[in-house]
Amino acid sequence: MKIAFFDAKPYDKPSFDRYGKENGIEFKYYETKLNEDTVELASGYDGVCVFVNDTVNANVIDRLCQLGIKVVALRCAGFNNVDMKYAHGKIHIVRVPAYSPYAVAEHTMALLLTSVRRIHKAYIRTRDFNFSLSGMTGFDLHGKTVGIVGTGKIGKVFMDICRGFGMRVLAYDKFPTPGLDNGDTVKYVSVDYLLANSDIISLHCPLTEDTYHIIDEDALNKCKKGVIILNTSRGALVDTEALLSAIKSRKVGAACLDVYEEESDFFFEDFSGHIIEDDILARLISMPNVIVTSHQAFLTEEALMNIAETTVKNISDILTKEQSPNELCYRFGTTEDCKDGKCF
Repeated sequence: MKIAFFDAKPYDKPSFDRYGKENGIEFKYYETKLNEDTVELASGYDGVCVFVNDTVNANVIDRLCQLGIKVVALRCAGFNNVDMKYAHGKIHIVRVPAYSPYAVAEHTMALLLTSVRRIHKAYIRTRDFNFSLSGMTGFDLHGKTVGIVGTGKIGKVFMDICRGFGMRVLAYDKFPTPGLDNGDTVKYVSVDYLLANSDIISLHCPLTEDTYHIIDEDALNKCKKGVIILNTSRGALVDTEALLSAIKSRKVGAACLDVYEEESDFFFEDFSGHIIEDDILARLISMPNVIVTSHQAFLTEEALMNIAETTVKNISDILTKEQSPNELCYRFGTTEDCKDGKCF
């Protein structure tokens, strides 16, 4: 079995080579992203392996089918870059629904602590032997209210971390988890209530039609003055222009972002010697109360091994049995994992 691996990075190869060899799968690594211009590179392969910024639209799907590609293996949980409605019944789409919720949740807390305790500023200062404490005052997380949008695996882990700091949790999810609301330290509430009563808001939900720009101008106007926005999920959950305006007006006290709405043009690449033409991203990074990391929340050794192991098994299941429990289906207008393991 031969798989064309797009948007490959050096940290991908060791784990995929290991599990590929164990399962009779040979990977050909391409640094380029999959899109309409590069899809021809998939010729001669049984499947393709893609990441969050690869493009799997209708034109790409048609060409993959013409090339005899049987499976598109997402080595991630999100699938908003795939036209699922168009793909259904034409080509198998599999994903990694969970790899390490701890990796993403812990990175989210790392961003929050870095911001509120000015760790990033202290690091720069002390390297210049500047030990002044001026402008370094933070605040306790203990006793604060955090609003968590999305209570899946990552959201629940982040919730546990926050509770460990003595924080009160307001949660919102379209599909609440039974038993999670204890009526005290964790409460399910409406989006509007969460926005109005949270000191910190953290996003841990997928990108769908319902959640696109869930944090927009209207939502930010409902927030407390000085609210902190955390996003380690999907960039388009936040209307970045609205966020910028809210930061400038002092409505938002800080923003910690591991994802960005237009990240596909920049993230995972080195632009240190270039002029960034994205004015919004440049302005975000220039602000002293904004921290941007390059979609690295998932990047731990444990997560990379889990991603490779699950992706290889997904590919093997489809190519040998034509079914996988991690296959995505488009049914009745909603996208979900297969319940019976077989979509076709």
